[in-house]
Amino acid sequence: MHRIAALSLAFVFTTALAAPAQAQEAAIRKNLAERLPNFPKIDEVVKSPVAGLYEVRSGTEIFYTDEQANFIVDGHLIDTRTRANLTQERIDKLTAIDFAKLPFKDAIVWKQGSGERKMAVFADPNCGYCKRFERDLNEVKNITVYTFLYPILGADSLEKSKNIWCAKDRTAAWRDWMLEGAAPAKAMGQCDTAALQRNADFGRKYRINGTPGVIFEDGKRSPGAMSAEQIEKQLLASRAAAPKP
Repeated sequence: MHRIAALSLAFVFTTALAAPAQAQEAAIRKNLAERLPNFPKIDEVVKSPVAGLYEVRSGTEIFYTDEQANFIVDGHLIDTRTRANLTQERIDKLTAIDFAKLPFKDAIVWKQGSGERKMAVFADPNCGYCKRFERDLNEVKNITVYTFLYPILGADSLEKSKNIWCAKDRTAAWRDWMLEGAAPAKAMGQCDTAALQRNADFGRKYRINGTPGVIFEDGKRSPGAMSAEQIEKQLLASRAAAPKP
């Protein structure tokens, strides 16, 4: 009986604590909707590490507000004691990528040696850093590379991506262009290029804001080109840290 009574009291106490939090969230949602009708759809409202400051999440966008939503802060929250960017850490968690669940059907694939080590790259065909990165990859052994065409640098990038994707041998067309500067032949006839839009949607969702956007087996992300030595070092680290099947 004593145990039942204790559990009942704990439930009442927990419920009492939850009620104000729910009311606070409701007030924030209500006030923002009324005052800022064009504000993005709110997915979550939670307390931030700062007293009186609430995190408002819309997709992977993070904002901060007070208890009555009288003010909105669009910026990063920094812990001055540790210099940690708490906002970026939160975004990194929200945009973490499970390598095994990447949409590999939308990628161009090539490998060297055994191909036992894997990595993915979001790349624009007109990106100079991507071309340099592709050359550096040639020096790395035993890798499989999944390249997701990600034309973000303009209309010509999209046109080249379509031509590469529609080529009879996509891998050869991609590598010939990136390594040798041999422009892909213009796509003729019917070709399904929906993969390019899916790549664009994926990139926006997971905040791949530049190219090359590199993803390793453990989900580690690297924005920008890396040298062969840096690639090798991260491949070793990521292989050790990757979840075992």
